[in-house]
Amino acid sequence: MLSITKLLIKIPVILIAVTIHEYAHGRMAAFLGDPTPSQQGRLTLNPIPHLDPLGALLLLVAGFGWAKPVEVNPYYFRGNRQRGMMLVALAGPLSNLLVALLGGILYNLFDKYTYLAAFSLALTSINVYLALFNLIPVPPLDGSKIVFGILPRHLHGFLYQLEAYGPLLLMLLIVTNITDFLITPARGIILTILRFGQLIIGS
Repeated sequence: MLSITKLLIKIPVILIAVTIHEYAHGRMAAFLGDPTPSQQGRLTLNPIPHLDPLGALLLLVAGFGWAKPVEVNPYYFRGNRQRGMMLVALAGPLSNLLVALLGGILYNLFDKYTYLAAFSLALTSINVYLALFNLIPVPPLDGSKIVFGILPRHLHGFLYQLEAYGPLLLMLLIVTNITDFLITPARGIILTILRFGQLIIGS
């Protein structure tokens, strides 16, 4: 059971993580020429438009979850649409890793037994887990769109069919604890980020 202290740390961190993640998707789509995220009010750092209640709850309880996906229209993209979708998908996890890096630097600025240190550690951990979880190639996660951008066109039909079962597959991943395979690489990345932060601060 989560204590009040842990809730006071995790809730704002989750709000930051999902907001930055979805904002990055929208900003990349807008950069490529798609006005859809702006029209739908998703180019904002206000967390409310980005929250998915179930995804946020799972993030809070299980450490894995998702936000409300930003809708994009690749027909507006300049250049290669397939590559554009891949760039939009990559923007979310990469933004989380950058926030995790910031958390690692901040962690080394504070006394390790303070609220700010605990907040910074959570900022690193949750953003790393969110980035890795979203890289799983199951619709509607970002990993599926990245794979879509890599695979040849004749396999796209299969991916479109798979999207219909995406939410069910996603819940199966979480309920059956298949996502546990992310724990070891996530811990490795978190430790690396914390050590890098230590090098930056020089402590």
